[in-house]
Amino acid sequence: MSHRDDRTLRALGLAEAPRDHPLTYPGAWPEDSGLLTGDRLLPLDRLVYEDRTPVLAVGSNACPGQLRHKMDDFGIDSPIPMVRTRVTGLDIGVSAHVSRLGYVSASPFASPGTVRELFVIWLDPAQLTIIDASEGVPLPDGNFRRAWLPAPEVRVELADGTVLPGAYAYVNRRGVLRDGAGAPRRHPGRQRPLIAGLLATLPRLRALFGGTPEEFTARARADRRLCERGTRVFAEEKLVTASGLERYVRTQQNGSPGTGPSLTPPSM
Repeated sequence: MSHRDDRTLRALGLAEAPRDHPLTYPGAWPEDSGLLTGDRLLPLDRLVYEDRTPVLAVGSNACPGQLRHKMDDFGIDSPIPMVRTRVTGLDIGVSAHVSRLGYVSASPFASPGTVRELFVIWLDPAQLTIIDASEGVPLPDGNFRRAWLPAPEVRVELADGTVLPGAYAYVNRRGVLRDGAGAPRRHPGRQRPLIAGLLATLPRLRALFGGTPEEFTARARADRRLCERGTRVFAEEKLVTASGLERYVRTQQNGSPGTGPSLTPPSM
């Protein structure tokens, strides 16, 4: 096997996309920085790409298989630099909506002093437009809004010590789920225990989606209106709180760095 074959997503265990296998959400993340090109993750020659837009990935956008799937939907095969970073001031919460892809996704929330290892994906204009569309940014009732998180409120440090002036992130427009104390609940990073816990504590959700994670994902993927009803359950049961990042969301996305023309978003 050649060196290039060693870097295939399948060989690295990074090929599976959560949109095809919802209970694997957020999908497998790389162990280190790399250049996603075709079905391979190759070494990077630099960490900063001034001609591209930096976007923090807190969920499946850090999964190469998911990124490749999103790009393939629109025939985009240009490379995507994925840079592992040390992020201070941010944590990963649970989105206050049920995705039509069959999972409950991740969403960032403000958490001063918290340090997380996250990926920055550096997107060209076409790629940014596709990712925006996949998150519902162009839609008035879409699930996410893209927000510029500036330093030093959110510190994004690269492996060579470089600190970015800021980065974009997708903030859930409905907020995030809260824990028992009313603070944002951390996403466990695994979908099966998250869904199982929600079903166990929310009879109304269980009545809609069944009693197991497998039933939940199957019903959610089959019925957009059912997902909307599940999303309303979160709000009506008073399980939703603000992310603390709302102040960074621009009401007008047009003209943001790297933004291209709108696309029709895929089913999310």
